[in-house]
Parts: sequence; C-alpha cells; structure tokens
Amino acid sequence: MNGEDTGEGLRCLVTGATGYIGGRLVPELLAAGHRVRCLARSPGKLRDHPWAPDVEVVRGDVTDSDSVAAAMRDVDVAYYLVHALGTGDDFEETDRRAARVFGEQARAAGVRRIVYLGGLTPTGVPEQELSPHLRSRAEVGRILLGSGVPTTVLRAAVIIGSGSASFEMLRYLTERLPVMITPSWVRTRIQPIAVRDVLRVLVGSARMPAGVNRAFDIGGPDVLTYRDMMLRYAAVAGLPRRVIVPVPVLTPRLSSHWIGLVTPVPASIARPLTESLRHEVVCHERDIVRYVPDPPGHPFGFDTAVRLALQRIRDAQVTTRWSSASVPGAPSDPLPTDPDWAGGSLYTDLRELAVDAPPDALWRVVEGIGGDNGWYSFPLAWALRGWLDRAVGGVGLRRGRRDAERLRVGDSLDFWRVEEIEPGRLLRLRAEMRLPGLAWLEMSVSDDDGRTRYHQRALFHPHGLLGHAYWWSISPFHAVVFGGMARNIARAAARSAPRARTAPRTPVP
Repeated sequence: MNGEDTGEGLRCLVTGATGYIGGRLVPELLAAGHRVRCLARSPGKLRDHPWAPDVEVVRGDVTDSDSVAAAMRDVDVAYYLVHALGTGDDFEETDRRAARVFGEQARAAGVRRIVYLGGLTPTGVPEQELSPHLRSRAEVGRILLGSGVPTTVLRAAVIIGSGSASFEMLRYLTERLPVMITPSWVRTRIQPIAVRDVLRVLVGSARMPAGVNRAFDIGGPDVLTYRDMMLRYAAVAGLPRRVIVPVPVLTPRLSSHWIGLVTPVPASIARPLTESLRHEVVCHERDIVRYVPDPPGHPFGFDTAVRLALQRIRDAQVTTRWSSASVPGAPSDPLPTDPDWAGGSLYTDLRELAVDAPPDALWRVVEGIGGDNGWYSFPLAWALRGWLDRAVGGVGLRRGRRDAERLRVGDSLDFWRVEEIEPGRLLRLRAEMRLPGLAWLEMSVSDDDGRTRYHQRALFHPHGLLGHAYWWSISPFHAVVFGGMARNIARAAARSAPRARTAPRTPVP
C-alpha cells in the first residue's frame, strides 16, 4: 500500500477527528474515495458522527509512540490536526514532543506523506516576538518537514466557517455591539480563508508528488483588516453599519477577557486568537495552486464565505464547532460503573417523577435541553453559575448547542459535554465547568407498565476538603434547582403532547 500512487483511494490517518477541522475533513476524504482511519483518545466521541460506520477508529494519543505506531500501519497519508494549546504552561514542549513522535513513527511505517495545518506567520518578524500559539505552530511544521517523510505544511490565518472559533468571535462581536471600543489590532491586515477551501486543499494535498516537502501559504482572495471584516459581516448579515473606535490600551490579555464577556468563545481560546492578530498575516505566495488547482469560483471571497456560514447556521447544518474538541484542562473521567465506587465519596441527588406524556414526548424535551431552551429551573441561578465559571476562566453557559434538536456523544452543551446518549432512553452529561471535583447530570426515560417515568441523577465526586465543602454549600439549593428542573421537564413534556395522553403508547425498548 505504501508504494507508488496508482490513482486509487489512499489509506489516510486523521488525527484530531473530534475537532473542528478534523471532523469535517473525514467525510471529504471519504467522498474523494479514500479510506480513513482516525486516531482518537476517546473513540466513543466519534460514535454518533454520520460517517462513523465508514471509518476505522483506533484509540491512542499523539504523544504515545506505541499507539501512533499502531495507527500508522499501512497508512499512505497522515494528517496532523492536533495541538496542545491551553493544556498548561508547557504546551509548547507537548507540541514539540508529539510532532517528533508523529514524524518518527510515520517514517518507520513508510508513510508517503504528512499533511499539517498550521498558522500563517508574519514575514520579517523574529520568531521570539510571535505569540506562543504561532511560535509553536511554526515549530511543529519545521519538525514534521525534517522528519524524513515528505510533508505538506499548510499555513492559514483566520478560517471563516460556521462554528469556527474565529467566525464565532467575529459574529458575536459584530451582532451584539453596534458601537465598539476596540483594540488596535482591528487595524491589522489579515487574509481570511473559507473553511471549504481549507478542506479542499487538505484533501488535494494527499496526492502531491513525493519530491514536495515544504510549507504553503493558503488564503482567500481578500486582504482585510479586522475592522473591515466586522463591517462587511454586518453588511452581509443585514445589520446596520457598526461604529468601531480603536484604542491602544487593550492588550491581548485584556482583549481576550473582553471577547470572553461578549462572545461564547472563552478567554482561554480568545487569547491565542487575538495574540495572533498583533502582526500582519497575509499570504506571500500562492504556490499551492501548482499542486491543488483552484476550481472555478474558488477560493471563495470573504463575503461568500460569511454568507455560506450564516446559511449553515440558519439551516441547523453546523457539523462541527470550535467546541467540538474537548476543553483543555476539563475533566474527562467517565462516570464510574461501580455503584459503590471504591475511589472515594460520590454524592448524588436523585429525582423521579411520573409524567403525563408518552415516552417519546418526554425524550424530545430531554434531548432538547440547554442552549436556547435553557435548563428548566431557576434561570438566574444557572446564569450566575455560568458567569462565575467565566470569571475563573471556564467556558460558561454560552457555548450553547451544535444542533437545536439532536445531540451526539462528544457534543458540547453549555458547560457540559455529552458523555453518553441512548436515543429515547438516556442522556448523560459530564461537567466541564471549573469545579473542585467531577460532576455528571444524568436524565433517563422509562415506561413502567404503560406509565412514563422521568429519572434524574446529579453526581459529584469531590476533590479534597474544598470539594466536600462545595457540595454541602450548594446542597440547600438542590430542591430548587434540581427539583424544579425535574418538575418543569415533566410539565414541558405533558404540554408538548396533550392529545397523546390517552392514546395507546408503545413502551420504550
């Protein structure tokens, strides 16, 4: 399989398939006739993707040589779409180590090509003056280029697409603030690119000639300042013209907190984005077209990219979001299966109610929870908890939902993540808010001899004395928050299906 390219489908390894770009690249590779293997730390997060039955998924981590070696077996093209940004102060060392492991194992396995999506770096700026984010991306590219495996490094600036962090930041700033006092970086020139063009070039790079081992700048046809981007977004979205007043006093750190207050993008993610905007990021060559020619109408201009992204949002067809990837530092421990859990204390709050509605009506309410639908109890308490989480660097409530009606394993849901879903029966959420412990919220539907029942379970595993103190300090509010939540979910289900109360019902399997 690792011989010359015969024009038949290639075996492609995709890392980062749970993330924004990786989750969109997989179906594009399949559509191009390639076979796909995904390397994921938590394979279960890929289970509910429409393309999951058509790919091979292996468990592993890019920093673990053994799992990477196993994933590389019989692979032609390996896509490197991961980075350790936000995992701690040593994220640059983690990125460095992972890139070395990836390159070494690709060479050992006889992989034909590595394809890496990095960041567009400014020309003439010493590397030590770049943001840690861009500096690490550039170093990863150099390591992969020096791995002995022909490598394509694609360098992009701002990616415009439904659900991307850059697009969500632009969208919310422009829509929520008709008058803006903005940082000086809104004057910086940028060359954005549509996510569809990024995916097109990623797929096309799989068949580059063996002698190509270099970096390519990729961008759309427009070079704009961030101010231009906000004004043009407003025009495309049909908003009144925005008033933008740049000031020099907002540092990247202050800017990231300002963005965290106004948009769903938390400061931890906004900061590297804003730091990257301190310097001009414009393509200085378009050599990529020699190997991946532009079809008619491509690359998309900025206005077209925005229009397509907004249409995806309106049609509820956002396949991946910036929050698709796990939040750095968020707990990932699954709910223990041992009910006694020898690992320590496990506090629970249990609620159970009979519901005057068929099971499918109740399930629709359960699966539709969060986002614009809220949490069915004490909205002020949930909002306050979200603000407190934001204040300490957490994600807060405003991540919302990827889809207004359907959930899948791995979806972010406000400050929770879907850990398990059994359609019609069970939804389990794992907390990604900042807590002195681990927390889950479980909701399930059952049919008891023709009577619908709703079961709700909140669980908390405290870390240390602070964790125990946290649980007992909030326990007086459980009756209001969790009790009210259970009652209101039951009422919402009953209201949604008034005519079905006396109709014959099929038990939930």
